[in-house]
Amino acid sequence: MDNTGKVSPAAFLAMGQEVLASQPFSVLIGAELHSLAPGQCELHVPVSEKIRQQHGFVHGGVVSYAADNALTYAGGTALGVPVVTSEFKINYVRPAVGERLIARAHAVHTGKSQAVCRCDVFVVKDGKEKLCAVAQGTIAALPPASVDS
Repeated sequence: MDNTGKVSPAAFLAMGQEVLASQPFSVLIGAELHSLAPGQCELHVPVSEKIRQQHGFVHGGVVSYAADNALTYAGGTALGVPVVTSEFKINYVRPAVGERLIARAHAVHTGKSQAVCRCDVFVVKDGKEKLCAVAQGTIAALPPASVDS
């Protein structure tokens, strides 16, 4: 924290990375929190054989994971409290074929107990990004009692 009581951008990102490191599935697939700011997130997932389906595309579940996790980071940082996804929709617009997924999410609207967020998921191939999915979700604050139980 600085002398105004605010967390520096580097410390904010480090806190988010610590949360990601505590998620076994995120660690398993090598997810990386690239940037984090209040109401915004960029999450990367390196593409490997382990996360491809039978046609060679990144499995839709992994694309969905990237969107959901980025949405939750965006909503959680906008609300400033522990959160969960309460609703989520994704549209796959093209197969994810490439070297890396990038999920960029931001809060569209933040209320007292929930945030509506949007996420675009890109696949990077030969240095070029192509949109492969668009998602929207509602991120809800956890009641204080549920965090402790």
